[in-house]
Amino acid sequence: MSRIRAVLFDLDGTLLNTVEDIMDSCNAGLASFGFPPHGLKEYNLFIGDGIEELVRRALPEDQRHDAMVSDCLAAVRAEYKKRWHDKTRPYEGVSEMLAGISAMDMPMAIFSNKPHDFTEDTVNFYFPDVPFAFVLGAKDENPKKPDPWGALNIAEKLGIHPSDFAYLGDTHTDIETAKAASMLAVGAEWGFRGKEELTDAGADIIISDPKDLLKIVIF
Repeated sequence: MSRIRAVLFDLDGTLLNTVEDIMDSCNAGLASFGFPPHGLKEYNLFIGDGIEELVRRALPEDQRHDAMVSDCLAAVRAEYKKRWHDKTRPYEGVSEMLAGISAMDMPMAIFSNKPHDFTEDTVNFYFPDVPFAFVLGAKDENPKKPDPWGALNIAEKLGIHPSDFAYLGDTHTDIETAKAASMLAVGAEWGFRGKEELTDAGADIIISDPKDLLKIVIF
């Protein structure tokens, strides 16, 4: 394994537990069209591949056509704008992990499938003092994870070879992204999906506590 010189993070389900605000926003959007809500268990599976895919999965099967997805997506975005920080909180141990990596002067960045505007707002609100070198969310013109474009772009901008990165994420999408970018794929067991999915996706290492990442980057 190469010496770790930088860390790339997923956001939702890795640094922040955002699922309740996402659930409340999406259910409110669904309700505006007369569609039934879903619970936390379902949203843990819906999240991870971008807001459009989240909405598509949440809609009734016979309503997943492009026009309805577009209309419901607009409603969900409006609802999320009202409540994105109502219940969202950093996972226990995340602040200590970020402080420890920052103290090493090791570059950190975020690559999320969350829309870029919400990604920036969320990071600025919850981690105002963390010196992230780059924060990249989903933009229409860029490919989403598991395409490694964003991860490789961040590595290039930092001037650090991808194999010198640890990538921490909580879903198979993150692990696939890390592997496609030739980064160390570290699974966050505390996130939305759990250990089995991370193992099946081929994570190089799975950690159960955010602070365990410090042991990896020091290695």
